Amino acid sequence: MKKLVVILISALVSRPIGLQAEELAHARMHCLSVRFDYGWGPTGMERLDLTTLSDGINGELAPWYGPYSHWSKFELFDQIWGRRDYGVLLLNTPQFTDANDNGLDDFFEVSQPVSATSTGSWRFLGETNYHRLTATWTRAAGSPNGECVLELEGRGGFTHQFNLLEFTGAVVYAPGSNVVTGTIALVQTGATNNTLEGPVSFTKVDPDRFNRLELQSGTWINAQADSFVYLSGLICRLQAWPTNYCGFVTFTDGDPSTPDQADYWWWLLAIEDPTDSDGNGIPDFSDAPVLVPPRPPVLRLTLGKTNLLLEIHGDVGRLHEILEADSVTASSWLTNQVVVLTNDPHIVHLPIPSAPRFWRVRAF
Repeated sequence: MKKLVVILISALVSRPIGLQAEELAHARMHCLSVRFDYGWGPTGMERLDLTTLSDGINGELAPWYGPYSHWSKFELFDQIWGRRDYGVLLLNTPQFTDANDNGLDDFFEVSQPVSATSTGSWRFLGETNYHRLTATWTRAAGSPNGECVLELEGRGGFTHQFNLLEFTGAVVYAPGSNVVTGTIALVQTGATNNTLEGPVSFTKVDPDRFNRLELQSGTWINAQADSFVYLSGLICRLQAWPTNYCGFVTFTDGDPSTPDQADYWWWLLAIEDPTDSDGNGIPDFSDAPVLVPPRPPVLRLTLGKTNLLLEIHGDVGRLHEILEADSVTASSWLTNQVVVLTNDPHIVHLPIPSAPRFWRVRAF
């Protein structure tokens, strides 16, 4: 009888709708601030430091929404006389260029070289009139570090090393009808021990939900387990570059290593997703999710000492329903049990029936 039961086993497959698998997009993020080391003047005895802190030096040339793109306070130290003078400078970064045609400013892309000049103005605290400022920038392609000579009218040129803060990596995401969720993992260019990672959630914004998403506030951590809290912000698909998304990320403190004051706040996040599963011209990142049908399960039945062993080969993590009937032509099948596959194959133990019995499995 046992032999007869095994021979009469029948495995049928049903394929209802599937689930959306995780996908991967490229990510790049850079700080809109430029980090400056101290610079020495023409005599080698005057030192110029930049800072945005009320107390302390952090080397930040920060973005500014005014007639110039950036600003900073400064400390000018004369080693001969032991005198410290304080002031403020306003400075443009080099004019926007996009040699690699990706919609991003070449100046902030480490992969692109820089050789340019820009203008600004400066004054000491207590003065009302600004003086002319000229900056000469040079940086080799592939290096986050470059040189900038700040020529302060009436005080000469100060030679600084500057540094771009750039991270690259990936966003692993699950497309959704209204919300796109996932994780981001980034590595700093030129300093691979510095990482930044954590969860991300994007809410689609009506009525332009395929082109506008709002990054929800959250927290990422670096390799030292420092927390980087960020605020919500708009991420938009670029019309001229339809596989690219871009938007601002604002941290409550973008550099915990500097003195206990918030700085390096503003960053630009770019996400590139070339995947377009349904070929409609909208990347999967913001498109309506394409449901992936489950892999048809493959069944194998063997006779154990005290029970039957049903092997189910299929997608791990998917729901599978085991149905049974006493006839392969039965109009209704009863649910024996529902399992989520934890392995491939997944083993299910079935009792040995006293009469011929048929099984089939349906994947969801």
